[in-house]
Amino acid sequence: MVRLGPTAICRALGARYPVFGFSHSPDVIVALAEAGGFGVLGLAREMPDDIAQIIARVEKRLAGKPYGIDLMLPAGVPQHADIGNVRAALPSAHIEFVAALRERFALAAPTRPSFFTTQVRSEALFNAQIEAVLASKACAVATAIGIRPELIARAKAVGKYTISLVGSPRHAQKALALGVDALVAQGADAGGHTGPIGTFSLVPQIVAVAAGRPVLAAGGIGTGAQVAASLAMGAQGAWLGTLWLAAKENHTPPALLQRLIEANSDDTLVTRAHSGKPCRVVRSAWIDAWQASDAPAPLPMPQQQALTGGDFSAMHEYDCADLIYEAAGQSVFAIDAPTTVAAQMATLIAEANEALAALEAAMAD
Repeated sequence: MVRLGPTAICRALGARYPVFGFSHSPDVIVALAEAGGFGVLGLAREMPDDIAQIIARVEKRLAGKPYGIDLMLPAGVPQHADIGNVRAALPSAHIEFVAALRERFALAAPTRPSFFTTQVRSEALFNAQIEAVLASKACAVATAIGIRPELIARAKAVGKYTISLVGSPRHAQKALALGVDALVAQGADAGGHTGPIGTFSLVPQIVAVAAGRPVLAAGGIGTGAQVAASLAMGAQGAWLGTLWLAAKENHTPPALLQRLIEANSDDTLVTRAHSGKPCRVVRSAWIDAWQASDAPAPLPMPQQQALTGGDFSAMHEYDCADLIYEAAGQSVFAIDAPTTVAAQMATLIAEANEALAALEAAMAD
């Protein structure tokens, strides 16, 4: 009987199962490693000065277990940027629109500093993040938006496995030309910044372009049967992000967790209102306000974050039931209750084995 086990990329990275989990939470990454998956820690929202300490704490807890780090490196941001200066140059119409939203929703200012209230994305910020990541013991470095030739070269030079998230065959070809070790075919179903091609259409195209290099399937994946389907399409595993928001290790604010539990796939949408680039989120009253006919067009990155980053932080700090949202994919359908990473991994593995057994039986018949 065929059962879920390590693929070539799993063996290269030391994972027991072809389940790759992206999360901003160190606790999720540790729990994934303990359950036999491969955790990829998203550090794009972290302050550069904090990254080294975050990495050190994670590596101490992992005690040698493998993990990866993910960065977001979009092109077109300024070389240097101060959030105060960016805010000072924002269009008055956008400032007035957001001020009216705060008044309408009685949204107070955040009291705690965060990446979204103190930083905007810039080349200087990216360089600081890159240096911290290269100094880590992470065995893999993934880039979500944007890919830097110098990062790929330097990461490979220090023995790190390189992974690029791509949303089209054209993106995949560029990444392969730079020598990345593996690709994540991230379909439009995915949470966060995503392209227009659906996962089931994208994965086989990327597998063909990769010509033997490992591919992971991503976008809307929340069940073990979908993990098995990813393997059937030629991928060597599945990359999941949204599902872990339901785990206690993610420390998801209660109102957001309830929103995710109640949401269906069609309760997510792609908007530029979060970051200035197309990003799939679970909708809320705040997101709906930006979709209204009287709303201005969102500003480009990093201006949109400078405009609304404080509001995003505030709705999370105060756990605002009507307003709170987060990047989330169409796999929200798989979230139906609070849970743990261990339970989620056990379910994914069991479901994948059931799907593989059913496929084997169907072929035998």
